[in-house]
Amino acid sequence: MSSDLTAQKQIRRALLSVTDKTGLVVFARVLAGFGVELVSTGGTARALREAGLSVQDISDLTGFPEMLDGRVKTLHPKVHGGLLYIRGNQEHEAAVAAHGIAPIDMVVVNLYAFEKTAAQPGVAFGHLIENIDIGGPSMVRSAAKNFEDVAIVTRTSDYPALIEELKSAHGALSRETRWRLARQAFALTAAYDSAIANTLDSISEAPAPDAPASPNADALPSTLRINLPRSQSLRYGENPHQRAALYADGSGLGVAGATQLQGKELSYNNLVDLDACWELVQEFSDPAAIIVKHTNPCGAAIGATVLEAYKKALNSDPVSAFGSVIGINREVDGAAAEEIAKLFVEAIAAPAFSAEARERFAAKKNLRLVEVHSAPTRSVVKQVSGGMLMQDADKAKVTESELDIVTWRPPTPEELRSLLFAWSVCKHVKSNAIVYARDGQTIGMGAGQMSRVDAARFGAMKAVLPLVGCVAASDAFFPFPDGLETVAAAGATAVIQPGGSVKDQDVIAAADKLGLAMVFTGIRHFRH
Repeated sequence: MSSDLTAQKQIRRALLSVTDKTGLVVFARVLAGFGVELVSTGGTARALREAGLSVQDISDLTGFPEMLDGRVKTLHPKVHGGLLYIRGNQEHEAAVAAHGIAPIDMVVVNLYAFEKTAAQPGVAFGHLIENIDIGGPSMVRSAAKNFEDVAIVTRTSDYPALIEELKSAHGALSRETRWRLARQAFALTAAYDSAIANTLDSISEAPAPDAPASPNADALPSTLRINLPRSQSLRYGENPHQRAALYADGSGLGVAGATQLQGKELSYNNLVDLDACWELVQEFSDPAAIIVKHTNPCGAAIGATVLEAYKKALNSDPVSAFGSVIGINREVDGAAAEEIAKLFVEAIAAPAFSAEARERFAAKKNLRLVEVHSAPTRSVVKQVSGGMLMQDADKAKVTESELDIVTWRPPTPEELRSLLFAWSVCKHVKSNAIVYARDGQTIGMGAGQMSRVDAARFGAMKAVLPLVGCVAASDAFFPFPDGLETVAAAGATAVIQPGGSVKDQDVIAAADKLGLAMVFTGIRHFRH
């Protein structure tokens, strides 16, 4: 084995077998230009020949035809022996010479698109199984294990840099490059196997080959596998002494897959806050604006326009809004941008920004504009010492018809609309949570208190706008009447809460005595 850490290896024979043929011909032409012998399989060989390149079929190399509908083509000692033998090792050299095995110095391969196949609605189980690549991962692992002598290329995005290096080194690649490629290769096979295992783990019983491969949506995985590539290194984490990075699933969806249009690099805290406001703003079908500080909304509102929604959200707590992040569920237009630009804001997430908005924001060079496309959040994972917790995402909603009116006085139509709005916001506030609201606008926010009474008091204390005539939402039941009495004293006329306390009747009696309308949802929204 070479001890020269800068050792270059000449590429003399390359095996190419790819599903994604982007850039393939250009890369293969460069290899051929250095006299590299090209060996290939099936459709890849056909594409290279159609481009005028000379190619040896894999069956000519192995002495066996591709068989079993393509299941067996590269699984052969002449392939894996050519990849795995250590150049310069006398025993290895003697063995390959005795069996007529020629060296393969580079493998260019990408795998069957299993994840895309699995994502197809109603995909047949047999088709899913056939899209489990066997030969590809085997070649990837063999080549990567023997990176001292073999280059493994698994990303089409690597072609341009490899072409430059091949040209500058007259057809050779450095040990540093081969090591980088090998690390990428093992990451690929790990992610690929995780995708297969996760998909098959969700199918509790194997259906007939022509039946849909339907996952069991009610089951959490028996083994939690998380395999995401690092998409961005961050300057630091929550605090400057903590390292941090963003890992994304590559879908281009959600905050992790957002497109940053302008501004400074997103920080760890920016991303956490953006995700919090994006999740909340998706609760509303009307134009909505959410202002978040330290993952809690300090202002939330809906309106006829983005501008109206933003003004109402800002008026909820203009002091806390300084240095916040904002989430908007519509394209940000010029009028809204003009108003938002008056406030110091760290970042804004929206599905789009108009040309006028971008022009207005351009003067604020540090402001981060982030274009986000919705991604369904299916599960939530948190780390605890020694393990991980996993749960379904909280997607529960309540409609007017599902509310249980438990007081003698029902809520008015205006109160009812405000209650449902407050309930949607309260779901995204750290528990214990009390939210005061009126007419599609938050008035006060009691977030993250150890006592529900304190949450009610704190929310009232934070209120800038008048509380008289507002409604209140509580993320969990009132265990005693005192919390309810506190929101009533603050000015609330109606309350929405889950119910379910052993003291419910006492709380209902207190509401009736105070003349409050109260509804139960039957759903709790703790957020820790």
